[in-house]
Amino acid sequence: MTTDCSSVAYFSMEIALDPALPTYSGGLGVLAGDMLRAAADLGVSMVGIALVQRKGYFDQHLDDLGNQSESPTAWEPEKVVEPMLPVVTVRIEGRDVRVRAWRFLIKGLGGHVVPVYLLDTALPENSPWEQKLTDSLYGGDAHYRLCQEMVLGLGGVAILPELGHSLISSYHMNEGHSALLTLGLLEERLEGRALSSATEEDIHAIRAKCVFTTHTPVPAGQDQFPHDLVSRVLGEERTAALEVTGACPAGSLNMTYLALFGSRYINGVAMQHGEVSRGMFPNYPIRAITNGVHAVTWMSPAFGDLFDRHIPEWRHDNLYLRYAIGIGTSEIREAHVQAKRRMVAELKQRTGVQLDEKVLTIGFARRAATYKRADLIFRNLDRLRWIATHCGPIQIVFGGKAHPSDVGGKDLIRRIFESAAALKDVIKVVYIENYDWRVAPLLYAGADLWLNTPQRPQEASGTSGMKAALNGVPSFSVMDGWWVEGCLEGITGWAIGHGPESPDDEVFEIAALYDKLEMIILPMFYGRPTAYAEVMRSAIAINGSFFNTQRMLSQYLANAYFRPAVA
Repeated sequence: MTTDCSSVAYFSMEIALDPALPTYSGGLGVLAGDMLRAAADLGVSMVGIALVQRKGYFDQHLDDLGNQSESPTAWEPEKVVEPMLPVVTVRIEGRDVRVRAWRFLIKGLGGHVVPVYLLDTALPENSPWEQKLTDSLYGGDAHYRLCQEMVLGLGGVAILPELGHSLISSYHMNEGHSALLTLGLLEERLEGRALSSATEEDIHAIRAKCVFTTHTPVPAGQDQFPHDLVSRVLGEERTAALEVTGACPAGSLNMTYLALFGSRYINGVAMQHGEVSRGMFPNYPIRAITNGVHAVTWMSPAFGDLFDRHIPEWRHDNLYLRYAIGIGTSEIREAHVQAKRRMVAELKQRTGVQLDEKVLTIGFARRAATYKRADLIFRNLDRLRWIATHCGPIQIVFGGKAHPSDVGGKDLIRRIFESAAALKDVIKVVYIENYDWRVAPLLYAGADLWLNTPQRPQEASGTSGMKAALNGVPSFSVMDGWWVEGCLEGITGWAIGHGPESPDDEVFEIAALYDKLEMIILPMFYGRPTAYAEVMRSAIAINGSFFNTQRMLSQYLANAYFRPAVA
């Protein structure tokens, strides 16, 4: 039992806690970890809830043609995190499934601690199948996923008071995976009475405690479960209660709709994403709080040392990064040279490819999903070859996993390998196998240009470009997600194509990508290095000082956690 009580409980299916722990798959989990690290730094009373994910997401294996295969990322919580004594039960398919927790402590710069509890069903009292419910992140079929989400939402609500966290004022759902916590809170309030007896006052009381952040700008990304499965897994009484919430359109339980119904404050993760979400869910008052990244975590040693010398307050107050604008461009360039050297050495060790430290290096690393269009730069190989031959050499570094069941994502990786082979005489292309937190910071800091080419408006926010900006790496991106707010053309980076108000035109975007590489970026990088360093410096001062989790968390504190939402 703990003795402290946290006022905000942050629920997320995945949380990136440490590079060695496979408790995350990508951006959503990294954001969650960065949020909780910022809470620890700022002394905010929070607690995190996730699943233990004993087999992690997966390890990625790529052959010479770019074919992806997967294997589990096994780890032993017993050797890393602290076991907690309380055990609670979650009623799944008419059986009591026992749930315990492991505790990981996030320690802030000033010594404040934020506990994170990883829920686990691997207990001998559970059946062999039930013991595996907390094994695989985003694994299994709909049945497995629904049971997992019951453990997260219902189990998390049940175990928090047993762990000593009994004064929770806000339950924050990071995406819809934990939406069943609203049902758990209602059952807790009713104290054994039938769910059908719940009144409007009861619903209002639950809603007053809940905050929901949606990350999904397309309907296909929402978790949905068929009615017969929901009835079998949750039981008829719970299913009937969910049906009156409006969360079961077209005969399926939609976890996004459940979270929307059960929350007093709802937000998208960028200003544009807020607009898109209001269009998708016009009956709900959706705000926006733009994502950020944890500056201390993602800052390279070279830039951290530079800022410690010039603006030592930056670690405790990221807004001080604004004053990076006064640092000389020669020092900016020298710090980047050090970061790039580290990246080149690591890539040589991992891949055997020796990159040239003096060549413009483009970075593109994120989940391999078709809408992210990692291969957009290869749509006209002849044009790209001409640019690299006549305007200045280019080398490109890719990284990212495709979900094991994502055929399109796996095809995307193969196409990148095919393009790399076709260009090998003029452009070095490296694809990093098993891209994760351990190698990501080297790319964010070591690339010279950060590329992002999503299909608009499917990039809810994106955070990789924010991490690059902290290290003086300008973005070259389609105007989507955070870049709509972060792009000052020619000052913090460059836009690909029109702004978000224009219709999508991939042909135009491809032409704009090549034109700016040829006519603006490469001539500046090779011909006016001081001007390029000024863009790097502005990326830090303008974007790094704003797109961080200190600012993001302060907005959640002011607008979501401790102030009632205004419809």
